[in-house]
Parts: sequence; structure tokens; C-alpha cells
Amino acid sequence: MLDLAIIGGGPAGLSAGLYATRGGLKNVALFEMGMPGGQITGSSEIENYPGVAQIMSGIDFMQPWQEQCFRFGLQHEMAEVTRISKQGDIFQIIQANDKVIEARSVIVATGGRPKKSGIKGELEFWGKGVSTCATCDGFFYKNKEVVVLGGGDTALEEAIYLSRICSKVYLVHRRNEFRAAPSTVAHVKENDKIEIITPASIKEIGGDAMGVTFVELEVDGQSRKLDVPGIFIFVGYEVNNSVLKQEDGSMLCACDDRGSVIVDLSMKTNVAGLFVAGDLRIQAPKQVVCAAGDGATAALSVLSYLEGH
Repeated sequence: MLDLAIIGGGPAGLSAGLYATRGGLKNVALFEMGMPGGQITGSSEIENYPGVAQIMSGIDFMQPWQEQCFRFGLQHEMAEVTRISKQGDIFQIIQANDKVIEARSVIVATGGRPKKSGIKGELEFWGKGVSTCATCDGFFYKNKEVVVLGGGDTALEEAIYLSRICSKVYLVHRRNEFRAAPSTVAHVKENDKIEIITPASIKEIGGDAMGVTFVELEVDGQSRKLDVPGIFIFVGYEVNNSVLKQEDGSMLCACDDRGSVIVDLSMKTNVAGLFVAGDLRIQAPKQVVCAAGDGATAALSVLSYLEGH
């Protein structure tokens, strides 16, 4: 039986494994189908992780994490976990091949992913002018014009953030009305660096070998071309919570209406022995440094939990 099962091998999962094993746990396994690293390995440039001064690709950035986090005895189970259940005080880690491994505690760090818009050119220029994180990539467009697509709180908040960096932000939404909070909408409308284009749709994201160079819109049946080097897409976010879904369709622990897991500041769920870290939790900032902190916090909570059981 495992003392701790960690589901997910991104920054949160790896940090949890490091802090748990270095904290004295001897029987800890991290379940990840491929090589650990997580969603961040798809990033072309990372320059905002404290203590790492050089600009690195996501793959290069995560490479030393694997060596460090497995140094103290963390096991890597290259297996797909389909469900986590609990009977009494023991968790069952159910794999795709129906193999079941028992564990005394579990940290779920399966993260999430931004929804794709399906716009022509989106995949071609993903990471080369198409972004879903203003905090991560906004600095690359300092004093340049960019497009933001979306009408919810995240889209408008990120447009405001980008307006502090960029020379101009075109906010594109398919409806005249926004889904964001009225106060956020008011701030956007009062911002002279944000041009609202509604109702409108994006027909194509175009560019060259260097990346995005233009975005083509359709506004009131008319075509409009914006010569911009970047577009930020905020059309939703999907958390990877399927491992928590039980056979009867219920969730193993409490979640909000978006499927994000409800945790406290210690990363505890409402199920004893079950912890969640990283982008899967409520109010996750979706930043590598925050996910790593979540993982460390969850591992320390596990140590306290197991000492009491």
C-alpha cells in the first residue's frame, strides 16, 4: 500500500512528490502516463519564474525538475488513472487496465486546459502569437497592439492587464453584452487603450514563419483586418477532474459549478486524506510558481494528516 499517490506530473505533482519524499515518506508514487512536466512543456518561452534569470523553453525549464524531484525516492508509475475511489480510510487508484493500487492519501494535480476556439490559424500559431495567458506572455507585446477574444470576467480582466503593457488592446466579442461583472465591464469601457469590437467574430489568424501578423474579423457582415502580432483567447477553461468522477456519476469530493475542486488554504478537500493542487483547484492563478507552491503545501498537509492517522 502506498503512503501517498500523486496523480499528475506537472509542477504541482512534482513539487508534491519532492516535499513528501524529502519530508520522510518512503512509499510515494506519481502517476503520469508520459514523462513528467505538464502543460508548461508546451510553452516556447518562460521568463517569470523567480530565481531563473535566463529565458527558457518549457521543456528545458522542466527537465531539471524531474531529476530533483525523484532524488529522494519518488516512484514514477507510467500508468493512466481512470478513477479514484475511497472505502473506509483507504483510497483505490484504479488504472485503465483495471489494476487497483491502494493508498493512504492522495494528491490530485491533473490540472486543466484552455478551451480552443476553433478559429482558422489558431493551432498553427499556438505559442507563436496565440496565447491564453496575459500574465505569462503579455510582456512580449510591450508597446504593441494585441487582440483579446472573449466576453467573460477572465477576458475583460486580462484585457485590462494587457492595457498596462500594450499600446492598444482590441477586445472582440460575439455579442454586444458581456458576461463579466458590471464593475469590470465599466472599467473596460473607461479604459481609452481598449477598443471594444462587438458584435464580431474572428475568421482567421494569419502570419508567417515568425508568428502572427494579422487577425481578420467579421463585423456586421463586413471584413476588418487588424495588423497585430498577438491574440489572447479566453473562451473558457476545462479542468481535468474525470479521475474524481464515481461510477454513479457523482464526484468524490466537493466541486464548484465549473468542476474545480473546493479546497482550503492547506489544499484539503472535504474528503479526509484527499488533497488537490494546481489548476484543478478553485481560484487557481494558473501560474507555474503557484502550482509548485500548491504542490508543496499539499505534501506538507499530507505529512500532518498521516501523522494523525
